[in-house]
Amino acid sequence: MDKIKELYKKYKEVINYLIFGVLTTLVNFVSYFIFAKVFKIDEVISSGLSWLCSVLFAYITNKLFVFESKTTRKREILKEMASFFLSRIVSGALCDVGTFAIMVKVLNINDVVAKLVTQVMVVILNYLLSKLIVFRKSKRD
Repeated sequence: MDKIKELYKKYKEVINYLIFGVLTTLVNFVSYFIFAKVFKIDEVISSGLSWLCSVLFAYITNKLFVFESKTTRKREILKEMASFFLSRIVSGALCDVGTFAIMVKVLNINDVVAKLVTQVMVVILNYLLSKLIVFRKSKRD
């Protein structure tokens, strides 16, 4: 048990990111299913809407549980939020909507398969952007 605790402590950020990444992906898939299959909204529009739902969930969980951001000043929080949402716009546009649209509309790949592939891409890109840009620890931390 001590070994597990030690490993968790050593890799806490990555483990938490993966846990909340899975939950964020679940939010994305469930909301996509609701938009595309229940409400019969176009696949690409549904993908964009599901991306928005998952980004809102991801910001809260990444800030509080993954990177444990200690921002307290209004200006810092706004900068953090802006960079988080901008990074998600980049990953959303490139992967979750752009690549998805090409896969579904041009390559005629099944929308569920395309969604799975693009979500893997999104998780990796989002971790890198969050770690290196959004929640980057300053030298004084």
